[in-house]
Amino acid sequence: MAWWKKLIPWGRKAFTQPDFWSLDAAPFAMGSTAEKERIETDFEGYVEGAFKRNGPIFSCVVARQMVFSEARFQFRQYTKGRPGDLFGTAELALLENPWPSGTTGELLSRMEQDASLAGNSFWTKVDDQGRYGNSASGPGLRLARMRPDWVSMIIGSHSGDYYAADAKVIGFLYEPRMFGVMATGTPLAGSVLLLPEEVAHYSPIPDPTARFRGMSWLTPVLKEIEADTASTLHKKTFFDHAAVPNMVVRFDKDVSAESFDNFVKKFRAGHEGAWNAYKTLFLQGGADVTPLTHDFRQMDFSATVGKGEARIASAAGVPPSWVGFSEGLQGSALNTNNFAASRRRFADGTIRYLWRTAAASLQNLVTVPAGASLWFDTRDIAFLREDSKDRAEILRTQANTLDALIKAGFEPDAAVQALLAEDIGLLVGHHTGLVSVQMQPPLPAQPALPALPPAPPQPDETGTPGGDNNGA
Repeated sequence: MAWWKKLIPWGRKAFTQPDFWSLDAAPFAMGSTAEKERIETDFEGYVEGAFKRNGPIFSCVVARQMVFSEARFQFRQYTKGRPGDLFGTAELALLENPWPSGTTGELLSRMEQDASLAGNSFWTKVDDQGRYGNSASGPGLRLARMRPDWVSMIIGSHSGDYYAADAKVIGFLYEPRMFGVMATGTPLAGSVLLLPEEVAHYSPIPDPTARFRGMSWLTPVLKEIEADTASTLHKKTFFDHAAVPNMVVRFDKDVSAESFDNFVKKFRAGHEGAWNAYKTLFLQGGADVTPLTHDFRQMDFSATVGKGEARIASAAGVPPSWVGFSEGLQGSALNTNNFAASRRRFADGTIRYLWRTAAASLQNLVTVPAGASLWFDTRDIAFLREDSKDRAEILRTQANTLDALIKAGFEPDAAVQALLAEDIGLLVGHHTGLVSVQMQPPLPAQPALPALPPAPPQPDETGTPGGDNNGA
């Protein structure tokens, strides 16, 4: 029996994939970790400590998610190595309705959350018969998300050295856990081993210390997240009880400890907290009060907080102006041209790359027609629409280019295709041989007309043929 069949004694009774990778080393053991690349990111910590409790992190993830989830998938035909028209088939139904009542937008939203918080997102196919991956084809066929911190990538090589140059991912081990702790002994009933072609692995940011897994964009800005959380807590504490000493009360050295404790207890009860603000302070003899004028104006650290928010937004690839951060809501950042430039930078520099990576990973789960690839369709996304003036200018430029190509003698249909593909090479072999005014074929040669007979003499004014007016 092949080694990979020994790895899955639970479920997957109909596992019939070929032995695609020969290993000279000992089979993978459940307790070993040398050949596994487990997600090192503390997924639960990022979710609970950052996404659910930090406003800037939540804003950046949601800003990416809202635009990312607007795309829909199509197949893109390739002609002579160049991208061509988009088209759809019934195979795309799995991505349009990935699970009952699910949509492409919900699928992409989940993928974005996992990628932001864990650096990786894993998906496979399942059906109502309990089958996984390529074996799933019966009723209830749908996509299933595998929580990223419960997935390990199994690494193998021909030599058995898992760090060798020929090492590659030979499987994905999904191990569900109970309350975040791995069950001991026999793997849980939901554990399953999947082949690489049965899993869509979406990891837009590669981890530089690993060969196959991705990295969360939160990792480089953990200090900024901690600082922002601390500043938020500091502001709340200020409202609760000023956060800093608001006044100093001095007592005579002869005041007893009991009197001191009683005074402190009554003072705090009557003068600390927002509900006790602006009350008149009455003191007995022996107490001297010195006010400390600390308020929000003196404690203003908005500049520091704003810089931290900007660095978080930069790591997320989101312009600060699009998430309402203070750094993006002042000065020239709100200029119309700058605001439009920020939108285009977000769409072209961040989101399009994510769409392209997502399409490449999800291609594992659908049957792609020959000569095509899975691609994304952005034609109905409002966020990507240019301003009316820009759209008109683009159309005018394209029309002028098309007119010039046709007048230069190229076939109209070929000129349109070259213009849409932005590839002038598509015009090769499509010239009419006519240029400029010769676009209309010349008239065929006509025979020479016979010479006309001489005209008869015309009568003069007297009516005499050939006469003169003088009667001579």
